[in-house]
Amino acid sequence: MLQAADLTIRLHPEDDVVIARLEIPAGTMLTKENVRAAVRVPAGHKIAVRAVEKGKPVHRYNQIIGFATQPIAAGDHVHVHNVAMGDFQRDYAFASLKKETQFVPEPATFMGIVRADGRVATRNYIGILTSVNCSATVARMIARHFENRLDDYPNVDGVVALTHKTGCGMASEGEATDVLRRTIAGYARHPNFFSSQLVGLGCEANQVNMLVAAQKLKGLSTFTIQEKGGTRKAVENGIARVKEMLPEANKVKRVPVPASHLILGLQCGGSDGYSGISANPALGAAVDLLVRHGGTAILSETPEIYGAEHLLTRRAVSKAVGEKLIERIHWWEDYTKRNGNEMNNNPSPGNKAGGLTTILEKSLGAVAKGGTTNLVDVYEYAQPVTAKGFVYMDTPGYDPVSATGQVAGGANMICFTTGRGSAYGCKPSPSLKLATNTPLFVHQEEDMDINCGTIIDGTETIQQAGERFFQMILATASGKKSKSEEFGYGEDEFAPWTLGATM
Repeated sequence: MLQAADLTIRLHPEDDVVIARLEIPAGTMLTKENVRAAVRVPAGHKIAVRAVEKGKPVHRYNQIIGFATQPIAAGDHVHVHNVAMGDFQRDYAFASLKKETQFVPEPATFMGIVRADGRVATRNYIGILTSVNCSATVARMIARHFENRLDDYPNVDGVVALTHKTGCGMASEGEATDVLRRTIAGYARHPNFFSSQLVGLGCEANQVNMLVAAQKLKGLSTFTIQEKGGTRKAVENGIARVKEMLPEANKVKRVPVPASHLILGLQCGGSDGYSGISANPALGAAVDLLVRHGGTAILSETPEIYGAEHLLTRRAVSKAVGEKLIERIHWWEDYTKRNGNEMNNNPSPGNKAGGLTTILEKSLGAVAKGGTTNLVDVYEYAQPVTAKGFVYMDTPGYDPVSATGQVAGGANMICFTTGRGSAYGCKPSPSLKLATNTPLFVHQEEDMDINCGTIIDGTETIQQAGERFFQMILATASGKKSKSEEFGYGEDEFAPWTLGATM
């Protein structure tokens, strides 16, 4: 365990850098490293513990995070002014670290809602979905009618309108339309919705009947504004349909169910230099516990595991699974190239302010959210997740788009680490936010569900924080509201991945 008096954190004996636990003034002697700080180093940033020649790799986590762009001396602040990206070979070593999962004999339980088909929900919403942006206002008007009018239905968590900005100005067939339809269908099927209705305009590219047929949706209530005779009539129709659903939706009861019914979507946003030390590995420890209890966790954000994918391929259960991940990496390399970008355009300004220098460094910390168990499968965006255990879903790094794909794939809870203070929620699945450092937790406590800064402070181990968070996951799945739910976050954060040109 880290001692509270320690000024720095060393992650591996072979690392070229250590991390400042607190702001370190110039001239401070780092006794454990026998190095004196040459300049002021902000909290969460890196200090060189040995000299690194220009052009040579810099190591953190005993992995390459970049290359020195100028000579680095022991005691120097190591960041964007003296480290940059560079090409190097990565050994995928497919399935070389595959291991037997040790399942617990008596799995944990939570109070879940069992649907008629046996699926288990963590929340009980009624959904208003849209095929196109043109029907967004009608969907919101339907949902708004029920605000503060559900007192007679205490077991219904709300009527939610999930709208988006696309559905037309695109081809009626092809990859972009397939992804949009798969996403909407994933929400329509989601067990956290007692029932949903799909509202269209009538003349859009993403035709309601074509979406239903392509995704083989059954029992979904659908209508269009044009078919009903305009806005007012469409809204009245939608309200009437919800009123019919409410009495039946209110009959649900929470009962004890195994934790194997939990599917977590793993997210990180507003990362900092502590993310890969505290919140991400603590979440990873909770994921390991969940997998041992028979549950599922989805790691995503492909641009933000770039440069660390070799750590995941080694944990793949087979070469075929590892190669599926690398295929998605190659797809992204081509996708960014043809759009005039590149995969190493990260980190964001906020990440850099927090101490992250390159996408390699960010990615190495990000994969820690996935724990240590086998990678059992790889999915494309919004595909239904059917495997149990630790899986990967290919998504963009932008959090709302990424989480939308995970929920469409079946995630009934989102776990979101942040070092800079992301405010995020996600209906119909509750979202829990893990703060990487204590100052952030104290400063933004109304948004943060758990403080993992205890690991940095030296008062808790990663495993202890992971166990504490695992218990919070079970309590939240049982109905306890997350901080973002208390604020009402979640409707505007629905953001399907938009591919291709808008025409």
